[in-house]
Amino acid sequence: MPSNQPLRLFVLSGPNTNLYGLDDTGTYGSLTLSDIADLCRAKGTELGAEIDFRQSNHEGELVDWIQEARTAASGIVINAGSLSYTSIAILDALSAVGTPAIQVHVSNVFKREAFRHHAPLAAAVMGCVVGLGPEGYTIAVEALVSHLLAGQSA
Repeated sequence: MPSNQPLRLFVLSGPNTNLYGLDDTGTYGSLTLSDIADLCRAKGTELGAEIDFRQSNHEGELVDWIQEARTAASGIVINAGSLSYTSIAILDALSAVGTPAIQVHVSNVFKREAFRHHAPLAAAVMGCVVGLGPEGYTIAVEALVSHLLAGQSA
């Protein structure tokens, strides 16, 4: 996306994140995904960035959105949900488009099951926010905007 365009971020959430706030175990906190989207949009407004918040339970749709971001977004914040541990398709899409991206894990995956300790998507993103709850999304938005603005002034 050209640097003279306003910043637009895709914030993408994967399978089962639509159930946030409904989990009796409290693993993901009490905020719903809609609450998190509102927080991200408010943070974006504060920082001068438009937030396009999307959720899908389907890997192919997430891949399509990542590819769309190549020309329609300045950056991507992604919480791929359970696909974070298994999706080579999402890894390849993130690698191919070259759009700056930050990965979010709401829970501390390193305190959970061993299979969650492997993070293949980390190879295709500039950074990861892990274990900071729903606030991890807004932290990622802020870090990505900061990175993008630093690149525009260079």
